[in-house]
Amino acid sequence: MHKTAYIFKKDSNKIAFDLKHRSTIKFNISKYNTSFEAGLKRYDNLEMAKKCAATIKRDVLRNLPKYLEEFEKAALGNGIEIIWCENSGQAVNYIKKIIYESGISKVIKTKSMITEEIDLNHELQKIGVEAIETDLGEFIVQKAGEKPYHILTPAMHKSRQDVANLFNKLYKTPLDQSAEGLTKFVRKKLRYEFDDAKIGISGANFLLAKEGAIAITENEGNGIFTVSSTKIHIVIAGIEKILPSVNNLNLFWPLLACHGTGQQLSVYNSVIFGPRRGDEKNGPERMVVVLLDNGRSNLYKKKYQSEALACIRCGACLNGCPIYRNVGGYTYNSVYTGPIGSVITPHLKSFKKYNHLSYASSLCGRCYEVCPVKINLPQLLLYNRKEAVENNLKSFTEEKAFKIFAWANDNPKRFQKLFSLLKVGLLIIGLRKKYIKPASIPFKTSWKNSLGKS
Repeated sequence: MHKTAYIFKKDSNKIAFDLKHRSTIKFNISKYNTSFEAGLKRYDNLEMAKKCAATIKRDVLRNLPKYLEEFEKAALGNGIEIIWCENSGQAVNYIKKIIYESGISKVIKTKSMITEEIDLNHELQKIGVEAIETDLGEFIVQKAGEKPYHILTPAMHKSRQDVANLFNKLYKTPLDQSAEGLTKFVRKKLRYEFDDAKIGISGANFLLAKEGAIAITENEGNGIFTVSSTKIHIVIAGIEKILPSVNNLNLFWPLLACHGTGQQLSVYNSVIFGPRRGDEKNGPERMVVVLLDNGRSNLYKKKYQSEALACIRCGACLNGCPIYRNVGGYTYNSVYTGPIGSVITPHLKSFKKYNHLSYASSLCGRCYEVCPVKINLPQLLLYNRKEAVENNLKSFTEEKAFKIFAWANDNPKRFQKLFSLLKVGLLIIGLRKKYIKPASIPFKTSWKNSLGKS
């Protein structure tokens, strides 16, 4: 067993029996489920919408190089600088270069999982640059010294009182502060940061190939401020984020909102075509889009698992997954968690270190049911498992256990003998009496008796 697999198992066992954690997650996901179910009812034909979205994203994957080239050409025509980065190190170094040349010591960020993927905040801290999270959930976990717990809801694991306790410790706010009061406090505090900031960093929900633009959807308005109040806007996006055109947003934005939060549409939806033009009052003077590979090409080469690149990061599969709800987001030790994270992380990082995540699923199929772009995640997890077996990435204990089971299962007498030995072993180590109450009549005898009576 690799060390990362051992840590996952150890942390899973611990968090699964943390009653406070389970209560908080149960409460927060129950609120999501109520909104989600209401959101689904707004669709006259949800299945048709999902099929359309799935068809578009599969077309993008089949023609990804073409769409990326189309995006680059149109974006350059809009005055956007395009930077291609093979890995996180290249992306971080280029962003550091922009910041260094600007002579600033502080940047503001809107919520972006891909900046977590490249560990941007930590890397900027090394050169004395503070990265301020402006999304409320991201702000909370940043101040707590933690990473986002969930793709869409970074502070899902925290209750209102947890946040009140944190802010009381850091800012002396009242311990009984309401959720509204805590939000207003953060809003006021961040307003000063927006006014002073010179560089804003964001991700992109979608890259629009035909127009060479980026699309951002959000609920707090911090994304708009990050773009409009700064002189330089840096966008970091995975190469899979492409949509053919702005005309696709009328399908994808509602699907993303519905499956992410249950809303009909997120509050703020922005399409950004480039830096500020001469006759415009707001917007950055310079806009840079960093297109990041960082293992995506490895995944793209996979015949089956490449389908996971169609993901639009709504987080619905996490909320529906019984494993995620019990072991929590941090046990995965990865930026991308839950079913989608279990599929893609071994390919984005190290298959040897993270193939155990492919087994962190009951394969119940709920993740496939809720996916707005119809990614068959249970099937892809099975392909990951197959790849692990083919590459001999199983532990010595697991390999021997399955060989013994196969040997015994091939013959009823062997099977009976094996379990007789196990009973003796349990008795010897003192577990049988304490934990196991064997049947007074063996199953085989009961089965024969039942056949005789019938």
